[in-house]
Amino acid sequence: MSTLPRAHGDAVLQARYRVEPEDFQVEEIDGFEPTGQGEHLLLTVEKRGMNTSFAAKRIARWAGIPDMGVGYAGMKDRHAVTRQRFSVHFPKRVAPDFEGLVSDDLRVLASTWHNRKLPRGALKGNRFVLRLRDVVGDLAAIEARLEAIAANGLPNYFGNQRFGREGDNVEAARRMFAGQRVHRDQRSIYLSAARSEMFNAALAARVMRGDWASGGEGEVWMLDGTQSVFGPEPATDEILARAARQDIHPTGPMWGLGELRPQGDVRDAEEAALAPFADLRAGLEAAGMKQERRALRVRVADLRWQWPAPDQLLLEFTLPPGAYATGLLEALGDVAEPGRGALAPAGSGDAGTCADEPAE
Repeated sequence: MSTLPRAHGDAVLQARYRVEPEDFQVEEIDGFEPTGQGEHLLLTVEKRGMNTSFAAKRIARWAGIPDMGVGYAGMKDRHAVTRQRFSVHFPKRVAPDFEGLVSDDLRVLASTWHNRKLPRGALKGNRFVLRLRDVVGDLAAIEARLEAIAANGLPNYFGNQRFGREGDNVEAARRMFAGQRVHRDQRSIYLSAARSEMFNAALAARVMRGDWASGGEGEVWMLDGTQSVFGPEPATDEILARAARQDIHPTGPMWGLGELRPQGDVRDAEEAALAPFADLRAGLEAAGMKQERRALRVRVADLRWQWPAPDQLLLEFTLPPGAYATGLLEALGDVAEPGRGALAPAGSGDAGTCADEPAE
């Protein structure tokens, strides 16, 4: 996996982040209102230094139920303070006292009943508060970059989490496609990594072309804030104006069976970018994956910043499900995490940070 191009220019700062868990805070935006009845207890919890899977297992032990009885909408990173919902199945609508669950690193903020298990992806997005420390860079250049991100969005690259701790999930996918047997859970992970590698390559090509946000002739578009796709469409003044105000976004391929939908130069660019991945394309098709589309651009909503100290930058913003907060940091410059070194660009194979890892 190669380093992916920045869309907004060279680095404008150097900094450290996640020196403390409180330096990276994320809160889910709920995707629905609970019914107030049913046999699934919805818990809104705040956890510190704990990933979602570990928290779910801990909640299952507290409830005295199998792990599969606990649901959650999205994955959240360990090295952070995070707030998210879990559903816990209590067929008799009787739950233990919360004292058996809460601790210094987990507390219950709210609880209510709902009529179904919380499914993956059932959220509107995530709110972030990130603190960068030891910031070095020109203040005017940094703020100009933030203004450009607010106005034009970010490339919607898949983050490093898709590619494994050592960045080897794509090679594992190739071995799987060549006949190596893997566990069902691993199969899903490797399929996602292969599709993500190809999408990132197609997006990188559009970034280099300069039309990743504006779109082109024969583009397939996605409505902002939805998974609704339309096109291919001619590049009319109306379509381009809608793209400029981030009402719609160009899309790229999530590979599988079926034909590429774009036409003209856009289709040619995708075919050229995906030409080196014949083995991954064949493997995904053999696995029964279907052609889908993903937005090339992610809108960064409610982006605000302040300087609590001359060398500290506090960022607040909202991202839709499936977008990665580290994409914003990478667009700013070279950001290092204690114990992990520099924050690697998405797709480079470093561990990185996850905002939300949706089910496909």
